Amino acid sequence: MGAAMTDAAPRPVAQYTVAVRALCEFTAKAGDLDLRFTPSPTAQEGIAGHGVVTSRRDDDYQREIALTGDFGPLHVRGRADGYDPKRNQLEEIKTFRGELERMPGNHRALHWAQLKVYGHLLCAARALPSLRLALVYYDIGSQKETHLVEEHSAAALQAYFEEQCGRFLAWAEAELAHRAARDEQLQALRFPHADFRPGQRELAEAMYKASTRSCALLAQAPTGIGKSIGSLFPMLKAAAAHGHDKIFFLAAKTSGRRMALDAVENIKEGAPLLPLRTLELAARNTACEHPDKSCHGESCTLAKGFYDRLPAARAAAVQQPMLDRAGVRAVALAHDVCPYYLQSELVRWADVIVGDYNYYFDVTAMLYSLTVMNDWRIAILADEAHNMVSRARKMYSAELEHGGLRLLRKTAPAAIKKALDRVHRQWSALEKEQMAEHGGEYRAYEALPEKLVNALQTAATEIGDYMAENPAWFDADVLDFYFAVLHFARLAENFGEHSVFDVTISTGGKNHGGGTRADSVLCLRNIVPAPFLQPRFAAARTTALFSATLSPWNYYSDTLGMPADTAWVDVASPFQAAQLTVHIAGHISTRYQHRDRSLAPIAQLMGEQYGRQPGNYLAFFSSFDYLDKAADLFQREHPHVTVWRQPRRMGEAEREAFLARFTETGQGIGFAVLGGAFGEGIDLPGARLIGAFIATLGLPQLNPVNERIRERMQAIFGAGYDYTYLYPGLQKVVQAAGRVIRTTSDTGTVYLIDDRFARPEIRALLPAWWHVPG
Repeated sequence: MGAAMTDAAPRPVAQYTVAVRALCEFTAKAGDLDLRFTPSPTAQEGIAGHGVVTSRRDDDYQREIALTGDFGPLHVRGRADGYDPKRNQLEEIKTFRGELERMPGNHRALHWAQLKVYGHLLCAARALPSLRLALVYYDIGSQKETHLVEEHSAAALQAYFEEQCGRFLAWAEAELAHRAARDEQLQALRFPHADFRPGQRELAEAMYKASTRSCALLAQAPTGIGKSIGSLFPMLKAAAAHGHDKIFFLAAKTSGRRMALDAVENIKEGAPLLPLRTLELAARNTACEHPDKSCHGESCTLAKGFYDRLPAARAAAVQQPMLDRAGVRAVALAHDVCPYYLQSELVRWADVIVGDYNYYFDVTAMLYSLTVMNDWRIAILADEAHNMVSRARKMYSAELEHGGLRLLRKTAPAAIKKALDRVHRQWSALEKEQMAEHGGEYRAYEALPEKLVNALQTAATEIGDYMAENPAWFDADVLDFYFAVLHFARLAENFGEHSVFDVTISTGGKNHGGGTRADSVLCLRNIVPAPFLQPRFAAARTTALFSATLSPWNYYSDTLGMPADTAWVDVASPFQAAQLTVHIAGHISTRYQHRDRSLAPIAQLMGEQYGRQPGNYLAFFSSFDYLDKAADLFQREHPHVTVWRQPRRMGEAEREAFLARFTETGQGIGFAVLGGAFGEGIDLPGARLIGAFIATLGLPQLNPVNERIRERMQAIFGAGYDYTYLYPGLQKVVQAAGRVIRTTSDTGTVYLIDDRFARPEIRALLPAWWHVPG
């Protein structure tokens, strides 16, 4: 693969394909943005509601009818909910809760638009002269149907279809022109530097080959080779050659997203004619202009008339070279629309989208939903992918606290108090049984407590119904509990060996009789995210996960559920063993029971190294308690050495201040917790950091939760200890050590402080380019 990375010509784009829903959202949405809470059915309830409605129809009722049609270069496709041939009636089924009259008028207009487009497509496909159209609104609570029926001739429906397509056509033709110009420039795109860095070419080639094979890739590539641009450049080339609609660059931290945006800018500097639309997705709490206002036209001026002003804002936005957070905000405010929801609309028209993992991999991920709905051909780049296991586990876990429910029962309206009382009784019974029969604070259960789960589901339904009937009523605590229960219930429906249900009980509160009261936390704890992530990998044409620490590859492949044909590449390091002096302090044990004894020899070791080579160092410990004890002793014994510490709670300003101490001319030791803010994702090249002391193997704490995870990992993969403790721990160690050598001209020293580092099985997991003395 040369720097130009040439390939065969891209597939011709003869048509612009658009889903019925996307077409109508573009042409028929009008009025205010209105996000006042309405307890709409969950996805499962919606699917079940559709099933109930269609089960009430005759045997010859036709369900899920695939329909397509063309208008010039537009190819429109979708699935109509159902058709009754006896009545010649096409139905669009919508589920809801509460009073139908409260549904905003622009929602109803959108539903009619979709149904009319489906009506034309059906008439054209079956040569029908006319058709009855029925909007069927199904109330999840009462299980009643409301039918809104209109009769239309085939000619009238055709005229409506052509009107909608005509309104979209100019945009579609512009999009086709943009895509053609984009791909033409991408075919000619050259690497923005004179040549690749060492290791960067190997990474880029592996990325491109994975796209060619339409397979997933796990890429372990050392820090400092330019992974962001080394992965984005080949995927941009592949976009033209392999027909990618979009590239999603996903990262765990803000720094990773910033590097992706910088890489795009770097690439475009070398290709000034490249019309590449890059969009950064910002979190709602950072993008909202008026956090003190509600998201509807009566409260926020940026929500009022949002859809009326959206076309002009959208047209202006796609002309911008970079739609990072600042760029989106500037366009939004110039057109008096909400920046956060403008960025959501712009996802459809962007080529490269940069955001957090959760935008694609979470339970209700926007990018995944849009990919499936629009049948996009996408490529995913997941940076710092060693974080994916822990992040995905959190996405597919849920917790509920009994203490919060107790407080809620005191203030909740009478109409929902009975449902909350029912949950409380079942929850208390579970606590009582656990304390009586097991006598422990923690217990993992083989199955979910059916009565408690049913009570939670009933409570969610009744809270939803109450809020639908009383839209003016609002209680933030009830709403938080409602959403937590919905998430818990959604995961409960998919409970299996990939997750554990456990209850942790604490005592100390007082009940009404003056005795000790038990409080507890219910946790549906995901251990193996694979079953949840597999559909997301399957929806992508190619997915590349890359990091400096993705070894052993089978740990990540197994736990994340990577496809069977996933490729693996271990990019050779551009660094030389002579750049990094690695010492193993094998005479020290940092095991919990030995920590107090380890403090003096650690302080001595650090003092001696600093005396030999003064400069900036990082010292990593397994906990804040261990850190404080070590720093206190070191300061007493070496008062001439400047010391600064990572505090237990740290804001962005404190984080920046901590890093600012590491200057080119500075000297001192920063004490930090392994796995925290400074163990990865920071760049301190040259003299800003010349060494690190790592006084731990990074192993997760030995506790009942982790032991349960170990048991489950053993049962599923046959590698319980390694998958639970060893691999996650050493990944943190290698990441922390990786802060020392950032460029091919850096030199430094790392001390691995624990006798276990001398073991062969541990040394085998350290980077191959390190020279670790025997």
